[in-house]
Amino acid sequence: MEPQKESRTPRDTVARPPRVSITPKQAVEERREGSASPERPASDLEADCASADGLWELPVELAPRRPECGRCRRPQKVCLCPFLPLHPLHIATHLYIIQHPAEENKVLRTVPLLEACLPQDKCKVKIGRRFSEEKDTELSAICRKSGTLILYPGAEAADLEEFISDSPVYPSTIIIIDGTWSQAKDIFYKNSLFRLPKQVQLKTNISSQYVIRMQPTNRCLSTLECAAVALSILEKNNSIQETLLRPLQALCSFQLQHGAQVRLSKEHLLKNGLYPKPMPKNKRKLRKMELLMNSIKI
Repeated sequence: MEPQKESRTPRDTVARPPRVSITPKQAVEERREGSASPERPASDLEADCASADGLWELPVELAPRRPECGRCRRPQKVCLCPFLPLHPLHIATHLYIIQHPAEENKVLRTVPLLEACLPQDKCKVKIGRRFSEEKDTELSAICRKSGTLILYPGAEAADLEEFISDSPVYPSTIIIIDGTWSQAKDIFYKNSLFRLPKQVQLKTNISSQYVIRMQPTNRCLSTLECAAVALSILEKNNSIQETLLRPLQALCSFQLQHGAQVRLSKEHLLKNGLYPKPMPKNKRKLRKMELLMNSIKI
């Protein structure tokens, strides 16, 4: 005996539009079929579907962007130019910022403030994740020069102050990676060019003043702060650090006055039992948390 074929409802056989998984009319019909509540008149249901369909045809109005200052790139109402130096600082060091693409559009980024304080020919920003000799011949040549340093902490990194006191060739260029710590690590280790220059780090006891953004540890500095300290050392001029930090201090002060909160470092939160999230289950991430709690002194 031939088995009886299962019957299929019209709802199963009707093809649905590829743009959406289900139309408003089908949703009403399915709710009506699966619901025990009294059915509404067909005219009301059709009217609801017609109203819902009309929403897809409404034009999307894009909110106009607030006018930006051409120098500090902040909205004109919160321009930070009064806190910038009247003229770009006179420095001999060339600064290259390697910026992760995700940092380019962040509202509270610090690199535009750094650019506004320095001469254009002394501060260059290169955006990307992967760089090669074929892709960027200028950067390749810079990385191969004996007077180029890259600021990236690690076991092989020398203290910047100690290195320049013993170096036979005084550094003329320094490279800094701009991004989160995971983004910076990805850029550093996946671009062989960045392991050609001498690797240096900052051994300083100053805490970050970029208090509106959480840092992994108390001594992690923003890109602007790293550049301020490094340039002060290389130029042997402490006033450079003060000048570069002034707009950052103003930015944080303004944000705190308008509802932002001080973001304590992850290290501080973990050591004081204030970390608001559950500990990660991933072993690698959990190990990082343990290092912050046990191996790093406040």
